[in-house]
Amino acid sequence: MFKNEANQVRAGWLILLAFVSMFIAQQIFAVPGSVVLTLIDFPFQDGNYMIDLNAAFDRHPWVFLMTQGGGTVGGMLATVLLWRFVNKGTLKELGFRGSLKDFGFGLFLGALSIFIIFLMLLATGNIALLNPLSKPEFSIYTLTFLLLFILVGFFEEMFFRGYVMSTMESRRNPKWVIYVVSALVFSLMHGANPNVSVLGLVNIALVGILFAYMFDVTKSLWLPIGYHITWNYFQGNVFGFAVSGISPHGIYNVSIESGNDVLTGGAFGLEGGLFATMLIVVSFFATKLYVNVKAK
Repeated sequence: MFKNEANQVRAGWLILLAFVSMFIAQQIFAVPGSVVLTLIDFPFQDGNYMIDLNAAFDRHPWVFLMTQGGGTVGGMLATVLLWRFVNKGTLKELGFRGSLKDFGFGLFLGALSIFIIFLMLLATGNIALLNPLSKPEFSIYTLTFLLLFILVGFFEEMFFRGYVMSTMESRRNPKWVIYVVSALVFSLMHGANPNVSVLGLVNIALVGILFAYMFDVTKSLWLPIGYHITWNYFQGNVFGFAVSGISPHGIYNVSIESGNDVLTGGAFGLEGGLFATMLIVVSFFATKLYVNVKAK
């Protein structure tokens, strides 16, 4: 039950241990930000002693970064420690190897994918741009969310691709099982997000398979990390769409009221729309082309 035919602890148990450890570490590392929020915002608003976390974090973006970013750092630390001392692996074996050109291409492809979705929605009348492209509205959120999404990109790829996939591969699981498990766990982790939709979870699973493919064909985390960072950041903090249900703070503001939710993703954000499905599929071909060109 606990060990396979080679007398190794089964991958599922290691992944479960890592998941629980990661969750506990996230909660611990988020505590300082929560304490600071309580100290600077109590009573929370207009004498109200019941906290609205979303509103409170909106008032204090640096505290939001301290809380969410701290939790993310805790998750990264737990992943690295388990990989090093339980799996007996190195950072290179976790996926930090290969060329940083992969990271640059990932950043470019993620940003380009969101830009194309934005143009398609704008051209079809599914969104309205509320401030001109010539007049971006920068704010403190532009910086705080950039830092946060960098941390999120590193952490989620380290865990879902680096740890989960490498652990399963070391136990000689079939490649299709490794892809599917890493993508499903990744999607289910977003299942409690606000305004979640079925298509949104399907697209997150699909992009999880894309990230798995990127990791597999490059043998490196750099490409999926880069794509993950700009995919999130350009959705929420450039073009002003919700990111997996999380409220946006973009330098541009869009209205989706007149759009088709099947295309725009509605309140869940672009990841809940069919245009995102199309661009994720296109990104598979773009990745394959990039890898073929790089190999020449």
